[in-house]
Amino acid sequence: MKLVAVVIALVLATAGCGTAASPSHGPDGSPVPVTPPTATTPATRGGATDAPPTGGMPAATVTPAATGTAPMPTPWETPSFPIPSSVDRDFADGDETRRQRDELIDGYVAPRVTDPRVIAAMRAVPRHSFVPTQWLGAAYSDHPLPIGHGQTISQPSLVAMMTELLRLDEGDRVLEIGTGSGYQAAILRELTPEVYSVEIIPELAGIARVVLDRLGYGDVRIDRRDGYFGWEEHAPYDAIIVTAAPDHLPPPLVAQLDPDGGRLVIPIGPVGDVQVLWLVTRQGDEVAMERVLEVRFVPLTREEG
Repeated sequence: MKLVAVVIALVLATAGCGTAASPSHGPDGSPVPVTPPTATTPATRGGATDAPPTGGMPAATVTPAATGTAPMPTPWETPSFPIPSSVDRDFADGDETRRQRDELIDGYVAPRVTDPRVIAAMRAVPRHSFVPTQWLGAAYSDHPLPIGHGQTISQPSLVAMMTELLRLDEGDRVLEIGTGSGYQAAILRELTPEVYSVEIIPELAGIARVVLDRLGYGDVRIDRRDGYFGWEEHAPYDAIIVTAAPDHLPPPLVAQLDPDGGRLVIPIGPVGDVQVLWLVTRQGDEVAMERVLEVRFVPLTREEG
């Protein structure tokens, strides 16, 4: 990975700060040489379109099971979004789905990450339960898949790489920007018990709530809000992960990092073009930024007006 010597003063302002970043400029506007990804770290899609992937899809024999039932709200949570009475998801996890999951991890995840806890988390979470049943046949391919509303569930190998960059310890407080399917939140919950997640699209938040509860991750806290502003009530966070791409570094997220080494993993760049994944580390009022690799994500959805 290439270390970019960018140290900026911590900005506590909110909307409208920063300039649009491109692969040739850092999020603060300073020039950054573009280094194309090597053959061992190819440009990776975190979810660029809502169209089906093509080619390379393994056959699957997953049979849709009964849809999930809406859970009662947990004692600490009054949902800020509607909870559906059922969801189009398959919760059965047998020998065949576990075999497919192991093949995915062994072939695409283990070669890219070294943290055994992250690999174990990827093996534990049934990805097929987070995708609409029409995509079950591709659930254990290393591709993003549509989940509706123009959003995707991210490529598994990229989920693992971004999770490893967070360097989570047991007990760390972590915030996810963009709940989406709920898959990334489940991976995080395998690593630490204090997981917060925000989603701007209420329908996705509701489905993710049902799926996470059904799979035993009911203590993951979800709220419907504009992820650009984070979730200040529970800050500071040891780590923040952003699963959609803004065009600049959101100052509110930096402000909500623990000043003693808080980490932020975020893709930044223009819509429809190559973006850059950054590892941001806060020490006091200084922020260091490390360029990781080129990616493609769906844009970070914002509140209108």
